[in-house]
Amino acid sequence: NISAFLEGMMAMCAEQFFWLRVIWGMRLFTSFLLLSMLLVGCERDISFTLQETDPKLVVEATIENGQPPLVILSKSLPFFDTLRPSQLATSFVNDATVSITHNGTAYPLKGYTSFAAGLPVGYYYTVDSTQPNLFLRGALQQRYTLTIRWQGKEYLAQTTIPAQTRRIDSIFWRQAPPDNPLNKVALYVRATDAPGFGDYIRYYTKQNTSPFLPGLNSVYDDQVIDGTSYEVQVERGIIRDGQPEEGYNFFNKGDTVTLKLCNIDKATYDFWRTVEFNYASIGNPFSSPTKVLSNVSGNALGYFGGYAAQYRTLIIPR
Repeated sequence: NISAFLEGMMAMCAEQFFWLRVIWGMRLFTSFLLLSMLLVGCERDISFTLQETDPKLVVEATIENGQPPLVILSKSLPFFDTLRPSQLATSFVNDATVSITHNGTAYPLKGYTSFAAGLPVGYYYTVDSTQPNLFLRGALQQRYTLTIRWQGKEYLAQTTIPAQTRRIDSIFWRQAPPDNPLNKVALYVRATDAPGFGDYIRYYTKQNTSPFLPGLNSVYDDQVIDGTSYEVQVERGIIRDGQPEEGYNFFNKGDTVTLKLCNIDKATYDFWRTVEFNYASIGNPFSSPTKVLSNVSGNALGYFGGYAAQYRTLIIPR
């Protein structure tokens, strides 16, 4: 069903457009420069001029088991620019040639305009729904190569959708601690990790009709829980547009909650680990700047990530 397919892709875009503007571009790297200058400035006055640099290509590309690929391209924005909806809309790249290669076959991607509610008009690339012979869906334990050609340059990235080595056994809820409102509950998961180090995960939660959102710290390795079954609280996913409100990690009685747990490869883990570390460190003058680890060639920003996803839904009684 083509219309259902396009609606699904629009919903996926709504989850991802936010990240391109909050963390990425020149703002992140300029903030590190400002922090270092502030530390030196404790001893003497510093006068400096920030140099304008050419915009970089920002890539957010994903492929999930059972789903077509989704590629969002944009241009980075200067640190001190005032963000306006019109500026965000014009930052999307709609004139690139994009393809994904799997098992020696190149699948060209088609561009679509997104009109996601509450977001500026955006643009994304995915499979051409009118070409069923070129309809690519992700599969477990498969490797994919992303190729982007834009403004005379070629950008490459590779990812793998790994095996599902972290299994959700069950999800359940408990009453939030006594210092919280009575309608607040904590979500928990029981899961089992396969033996052997080197498993990485990222998780999202969906609360009622909201999109899937990643947790404040959404990626984890298996250094502590390798080969074991364990139980842990799952914090509610959030939109990173400021400091989380108090009690952000809880759900409400009456909510329908879906947990999305994804095995990811090491490159995807490193990308989100460094992004989230830097997000948490913004405003802390004592934190050490960490380079965000991209797997896209050509001096681009961003990543191409494969997700081995599984889902569980829980209806919390009122």
